[in-house]
Amino acid sequence: MFRNSYDTDVTVWSPEGRLLQVEYAMESVKQGSACIALRSSTHSVIGALKRAVSELSSHQQKILEIDDHLGIGIAGLTADARTLAKWMRNECLNHKYVYGTAMPTGRLATDLADRHQRTTQTYVRRPYGVGLLLASFDKNGPHVYQTCPSGNVYECYATAIGARSQSGRTYLEKHHEGFTTCEKDELIMHALRALVGCVSGDAELTSENGSIGVVGKDEKFTLIEGAELQPYLDRLELEGGNNGGNDDDDEEEEKNDDAMET
Repeated sequence: MFRNSYDTDVTVWSPEGRLLQVEYAMESVKQGSACIALRSSTHSVIGALKRAVSELSSHQQKILEIDDHLGIGIAGLTADARTLAKWMRNECLNHKYVYGTAMPTGRLATDLADRHQRTTQTYVRRPYGVGLLLASFDKNGPHVYQTCPSGNVYECYATAIGARSQSGRTYLEKHHEGFTTCEKDELIMHALRALVGCVSGDAELTSENGSIGVVGKDEKFTLIEGAELQPYLDRLELEGGNNGGNDDDDEEEEKNDDAMET
């Protein structure tokens, strides 16, 4: 993208009817490492690739718990995601205090989208440079929502965001009709198979760079990482599916190791 006289402020329209600052924020989401979400009739699952800034650092957290019934996956600026996660936790706590029940995911997703949208109409603020995937199970069943910096919100059967996410999205589109009847473990395996295509170059999906979050009926949101994730990766290895992405994807999307992004 190139600078022009219409991208100096978020409230300035270009002659083509575009808000360039918002589009730049959406590009930040595309630079973040991949994150996918899917749901069955009983569970919702989030999968994410974690990125380390260097060999000397730990991997950045990609999946955050918001409430017992809700978790989020992030792609974009980590700092922006932490701010939004803190706000979402406060909203859930306030709702539980007033009404004595968990906050409906649809209401929280809409409020979150409104929070995104307000920054696109305010002179003194910039858009949030992060995309979120919400996975939950509430009184209305399992849900998956996607939000973006423009303020749009979508409810999905399955979706993927971040760098090289098109490969994961293609897998989800090909198999989504069978997700409804999947048990918890099989749904997790689908998430891992989708993530494998998002891994860059000759790298592999491992217990270090992989992360899974799952929530279901009568089950609180649980994060599966490290040793707990390894049995699923071993099963994936037996299927012959853990061979990473291809070199063509690397030419399309450059690796971004900036510490602000995940």
